Amino acid sequence: MPARLIAFALTFGLVLLTGQTNARLINSTTIEGATTTAAIPARIPAPRDVLGFVPGDDRKLASWDKVLEYFNALAKASDRVRFETLGQSTMGKPFVMATISAPENLARLDEFRKIQELLADPRQLGAPRDRDRKAAELIKRGKTVVLITCGIHSTEVGSYLSSLLIAHHLATANDANTASILRNTIILLVPSLNPDGVDIVKNWYDKTLGTPYEGTEPPELYHKYTGHDDNRDWYAFTQVETQIAVEKIHNVWHPHIVHDIHQQGQFGARLFLPPYMAPVEPNVPKQIIDGYTELGNFMAHELRAANFTGITTNSTYDAWSPSRAYSHYHGGVRILSETASCKLATPITVEFDQLKKDVGYDPKQESASFGPLWRGGEWHLRDITNYMTSAAFLLLRHASENRSEWLSRFYEIGKEAVRPRQKGELFGFFVLPSRPGHYQPLGAQERFDEIFTYADVEFSKPGEGTQFRVKGRKLPLGTVLIRMDQPYAGFAKAVLEEQRYPDLRDASGNPITPYDATAHTLSLLMRIEVETIAAPFSYAPYKERRTQVVGAQTGIAAAPTSQLIALYRSSVPTMDEGWTRWVLEQRLSYEVIGDKKIRSGGLKFTPMPGVERRFDTLIIPDESPETILDGYKPGTMPPEYTGGLGAAGVKALREFVEQGGTLVCLNRASSFAIEQFKLPIRDVVAEVSDKEFFVPGSILRIELDTSNPIAQGMPKESIAWVEDSPVFEVVDSERGSSSTVGEGSSKMPGPNVRVIARYPTDRSSLISGWLLGEKRIRGKAALVEVTIGKGRIILFGFRPQYRGQSLATYPLLFNAIAH
Repeated sequence: MPARLIAFALTFGLVLLTGQTNARLINSTTIEGATTTAAIPARIPAPRDVLGFVPGDDRKLASWDKVLEYFNALAKASDRVRFETLGQSTMGKPFVMATISAPENLARLDEFRKIQELLADPRQLGAPRDRDRKAAELIKRGKTVVLITCGIHSTEVGSYLSSLLIAHHLATANDANTASILRNTIILLVPSLNPDGVDIVKNWYDKTLGTPYEGTEPPELYHKYTGHDDNRDWYAFTQVETQIAVEKIHNVWHPHIVHDIHQQGQFGARLFLPPYMAPVEPNVPKQIIDGYTELGNFMAHELRAANFTGITTNSTYDAWSPSRAYSHYHGGVRILSETASCKLATPITVEFDQLKKDVGYDPKQESASFGPLWRGGEWHLRDITNYMTSAAFLLLRHASENRSEWLSRFYEIGKEAVRPRQKGELFGFFVLPSRPGHYQPLGAQERFDEIFTYADVEFSKPGEGTQFRVKGRKLPLGTVLIRMDQPYAGFAKAVLEEQRYPDLRDASGNPITPYDATAHTLSLLMRIEVETIAAPFSYAPYKERRTQVVGAQTGIAAAPTSQLIALYRSSVPTMDEGWTRWVLEQRLSYEVIGDKKIRSGGLKFTPMPGVERRFDTLIIPDESPETILDGYKPGTMPPEYTGGLGAAGVKALREFVEQGGTLVCLNRASSFAIEQFKLPIRDVVAEVSDKEFFVPGSILRIELDTSNPIAQGMPKESIAWVEDSPVFEVVDSERGSSSTVGEGSSKMPGPNVRVIARYPTDRSSLISGWLLGEKRIRGKAALVEVTIGKGRIILFGFRPQYRGQSLATYPLLFNAIAH
C-alpha cells in the first residue's frame, strides 16, 4: 500500500512541480499493481496555460477572473467537468462550482440527486417495513458525493490555488485510481467560498511584492463584513455566500463528505486532520463521529506512509460549534484540513527550535497525536499545495473505495433521525410567537424562520384559527412546532437548547481554551421563547414547508434617525467592525472614519459651504486598547497604515465628547476609553488569571435599569454575549474607593456614572456556554454611561451585535446611538 501511494504521489507531484502539460509528457507508474500510461491531451488546458504560472509557484497568485477563465476553459475542453455560476458574492463577483465525475455520471446527475434526497429522508421511501429494502437498491446505484470547499479564508491562498490543480488532474489523468474516483464519486468543487477576498489579497500582495511588507496581510477585511468570521456563519446564515452554499449546494446534493481546505499558523504542525479533539457537540450523530474519525485517520496514516511529516490529529480543533459545521447536522462528515502557512505566497524558513506547542501536541516530540517530526527548514507555497492536493486525493480515494459504506452510513443517519420517538425522549419544540407580556426584538421571528428555512428544518402548525393544546393549555396563535422525527431536527435542537460546555483543564488546572465559542443558543440570542415537548401529543395535521429566496434581508425594520453617526475603522482590520457595519446598514445611515481623519479633527465636517457640523455619535467596535491606540507598529506595514489613534486621536475624542458627542465603545474598546480618559471605572477581571475567571464566548444573564433611555422598551432581564470582555466596577473618584450599586438601589454610584446593566447578585450569570469564577462578577456592571462635559461615553462590557445574531441586545446599541 505505501509503495503504491508513493508512486501516485510522485506522479501527481511531477505534474505539479514541472508544470508540464502537453501531450509530450508521458508519466508511467505502477498503481494498484498495474502499469498505466497517463497521457495528458493537449486540448485540455493546464492552469499554467491560463495563469502563466503553475499554482504553488513562489510569489504568484491568481486573480478571480483568471480562476474563472481557467475553469471555464477546462469545462469547455473536458467531458468530466461542468462549471456553473450559483449566484453573486457580497461585492458582485460570480460564486461558482465545478461538478466533476465520469461523463456517464454527469449525464445522470438528476438521478443521483434524487437518490441523495431519498436516502436523506427515508420517510419518502414509504412504510418503515419497506425502507431498508428500497434503500439498499438506491445504495447500489448511488455515488459518494464529495463537496470540496476552498478559500473561505482568503489569506490561506494555497487552498484556492489547489482547487485548480485538483480539477486539472481529475480532468486529465487516466490512471486506475483516478478512473475509480470518477466512476464512484461526484465531486462538487468550490474554488473559493469568498471570491471577493481572492482579489483583495492578490491586489495587496502584488502591491507590496518586493517591498519590506511583502507577505503581510491586507489592511482591510478580506470578506467585506465578516473577515475571518465568514466560516462562523453556518448556523445563522447572515451572509450571501453562506446562503448560496447552503441553498444551492448542501441542500441540493446532501454531500456525504465535505472537505474544507484551510491553512493554519507557520510554527506548528504541517497538517491537521480529524479526528477532532473533545468536546463534540452532543447533537452530532455517532455515525458522523465514526465517519470523520475513520476518514481522518486513514488520510493521516497514508500520508505518513508516503513520508509526509509534521501531521497531527485529535488536537487543536474541536467539533463543538455548529457555526463551522453545517454538514454535521445534515448527514455529512466534515473533514477540516489545516496546512501550515508561509507568508501568503512568499517562502519562509522555520527553525526546529521555533516550533511551538498547540493544544494536544508538541511539534518537537512524536506522540499518538503527532508525527513524524518535521525538522524545520524552508517552507514554500508548493509545500502547501502538495500537502493539500495529496490529502484531497486520499480523501477521494477513500470515498471511491468505500462508496457503499458511505451511502449506507448516510442512510442510517437519516433513518435514525426520522424514527418515531419513544416515551422518555424529546418529541420536539414549540416556538412561541411574540405576545403581550413577553419581549421579543423587532425582526426576531422573521430571522428565526429564515434560519430554519435555510437549514431545511420542517415546521408544522395547526390550521388557521386553531391552536396547539398541551395538557389542556392552549398555546398562542402562531405557535410553531418543530418535531424531532425529521431529518435535520438535530440542527434545531443544537440552536434551541442551552449549552453546557464541559469543564476541561490541563495538567496545571488551567482551562483548555475552546477553538471557538462555547454557546450557540440562537433562541437566547434572539429572545425567542421555546418550550420542549417531552411526551406524545395530538395536533391538527397541517404542515408547512417554508420557502425563502437566497439573499433575503433579516427582517429588521428601518428606523430613520436624524443622528449623524460615525463608525471607527482601525487601520488594523477587525471583524467586529465589519459585523457592526453589516448590522447598521440594515437600519440606518452612517459614515466610516479612520485614524487619520480622527487625528486631524474629522469628527467635525462641512456638509455644505459655510456650514460646519459635528457627528453626534461615534462607535468604536471591539478591538484591543493597544491596537486602537497604536495601530500597526512602525516597520510592520507601510507608513500610511501605522500609528493608530495616538495621542492626537485621544485628544480629538475627548473634545468630541466634552462638546456634546456620544462615544459608544463595544467590549474591549471600553477598556481603551477607561484607560485613555481616566474614567472612574475599573475592570475587575483585568488582572485575573484564567484559573480564577474564564468566559470563552458564552451567554450570560444581565439585569437592566429600564428607567434609563438606553434600556427603553427592554425587559428587566436580558442576555449578554461575553468573550474577552471587561467587567466594570465604579470607583468613587472623590474618595478614591470602589463601590457598586446594590440590587434595587436607585442611588447613583457617582456624579458622572450610571449603571445600566449588571450581573445578578443572587444567582448564576451563566445561561449557556462556560463560565469559571462566576462569583467575581456578581453585582458588577456590564453596561455603564459616563457623562463628561456636555457629552457621554457608553461602555458595553459585551458585544451587543455579536456576529449579527444577538438581536436581543440590538436595542441597547441602537438606543445608545439614538438617545
